[in-house]
Parts: sequence; structure tokens; C-alpha cells
Amino acid sequence: MSDQITDIETIKEMVRARYGSIAAGAANAASSCCDPAPAGTVDGKAQRMGYSAAELAAVPDGANLGLGCGNPQAIAAMQPGEVVVDLGSGAGFDCLLAARRVGPGGHVIGIDMTHEMLRSARENARKVGAANVEFRLGELEHLPIADGTADVILSNCVINLVPDKAQVFREAFRVLKPNGRLAISDVVNIKPLSPDLAADRALMCGCVAGAAPSTEIEGWLAVSGFVDIRVTVKQESREMIESWAPGRGIEDHVASAIIEARKPRNDEIKACCA
Repeated sequence: MSDQITDIETIKEMVRARYGSIAAGAANAASSCCDPAPAGTVDGKAQRMGYSAAELAAVPDGANLGLGCGNPQAIAAMQPGEVVVDLGSGAGFDCLLAARRVGPGGHVIGIDMTHEMLRSARENARKVGAANVEFRLGELEHLPIADGTADVILSNCVINLVPDKAQVFREAFRVLKPNGRLAISDVVNIKPLSPDLAADRALMCGCVAGAAPSTEIEGWLAVSGFVDIRVTVKQESREMIESWAPGRGIEDHVASAIIEARKPRNDEIKACCA
């Protein structure tokens, strides 16, 4: 295949099939091109991304599939009693950690489009008795969540997989409460992909070919209505990313980044439009 994959439904089915198979065979998740753990251990990768040993010990085996590219928890500043939404919740890793931070007075909603991931996540929540977590089937472009629900929206290396990223940010804005915040870890494009990399199906499902430039992400967020937008590219992530497809030079084209933004307060909106 020589042309870049652009058909939206084709991309969605590729991603759904890929991550469904990972969920079904979680023990083999380390073979994923999204898992750069050099020793084949997802916990080792998570610790390098900033998750503590205590956090890793708090989740059951199989919750951390090693599919992230950073630690959105580190910038989310979640508080007891808050409502958190995780976009692309997978087997529940970030949701279960968020549930501990927001406590019994808070609530966490994980969204995933893959039935197999939802089954795994629900079982993992059951294992640790996380009563303040729920998982819903849905696509990130059409979140099954009411307006103004969330204090925080998390996502870890998932939005790059969605063809219509601008719509994801519009939905995030809708779902957030006034003054609610985004805390996202994802990959961004730092140099145009060569035609062979752009057309590679494995790289489309592996958090490379679907990455957007940070300037585009900033633009989508601004148009959606967000303020305090910041995309921080982590140049040190190149070594991690190189291991996703050794020898292909993908580390010259994409990097991990932290994406932060905030929905304005109602008084800010009134002041702006007065």
C-alpha cells in the first residue's frame, strides 16, 4: 500500500481490531508497537513515565497494558470529590488511579470503543472494589456523557488514533464544567512522515501515523473555546519512541507531548462577550 490511509471507517476498524486483540491477549501486550518497555515489562515503562511503584501496586495485573506515552495523572491535579473522564480508558489503568485520588465522593468515567477493553476494565475495577468508577462504550467524537459533567478530562496516547481530532476537542469542551481542565499525554508530529511511514497500517494503529502537529492541536483547542492552552513536547521521549519501530526513524517524526487546556469560567465568558 503506497497511499496514506485516510478513510475514517477503515482507520476506526483497524484501531478497534488492534486494541481488541490486545485486550483479549493482555499477557502479550508487550509485543505492541506502542509498548517501548525494553525489558518487556509494562511496569518498568510506567515508572519511567512518572508512575510510582505504589500506584502500580494499587492496580490489578492486566490493568496496565503499557500502551501509554506519558502520565496525564501527573498534571491533572485531581482533587477529592471531582468527576474525571478518561478518553480511551483501555483496561482501566488511569481510571483506577484517578478513582483513588478523587475518593468515594468523586466519580470516574472511562470511555472506550472496544468491547474487549471494557470487559477487562470492568473486571479490573471489580477486583479492587472501585465502586466510584464506571466504563461506557463510545467513540471519542461522540461521548456518551451529558454536558458539563467533568472537572477533569484525561487521555493517554489515544487521541492520535482518532481521525477527527477537532471533534474530540469539541466534545471534551462540551463535557467539561466551566473551569474544567484537560490533562492529556499524546504523541505529536514534529516532522512530516515519509510516504511509506504514513501508509503503514501498523504505525497508524501504533500511535505514529495519526499524530498531528502541535500547532494544529493548539488551533483545534482554541477554536473549541479552550484557554490556557499549552502543548509541551518532550524531546527526551525520542529514545522511547524509537523502540516502537526500531530502525525506521520514527523518532525523527513524532514525540510524546503533554497537552493542557482549560474551559473558561462563566464569568470569564461574560467578561469576554460584554
